[in-house]
Amino acid sequence: MATITTEDVSHVANLARLEFNEEETKDFTEQLSRILDYIGKLNELETDDVQPTSHIHPLQNITKPDIVKTSLPRDQVLANAPEAEEGYFGVPRVIDTD
Repeated sequence: MATITTEDVSHVANLARLEFNEEETKDFTEQLSRILDYIGKLNELETDDVQPTSHIHPLQNITKPDIVKTSLPRDQVLANAPEAEEGYFGVPRVIDTD
């Protein structure tokens, strides 16, 4: 099984520009050791006949067919707009040029 030391945790924390006190370093060392132990147990499993997967369920891209349809008439669309200008939606000015 792989072991991790407090020096390893301190070194990685330094590389990541993180600061841990002694208690935090000890806690992370214990947590990372448990994670590495678990991974070690997973490595003991026989997986030669297991196909690699990225998801447990088959995925497919669900898209609507690209069918050309007529749009709503502009006047009908703009009828619900709070403000319309020259056939477009009227919106407040975003950038002041003054």
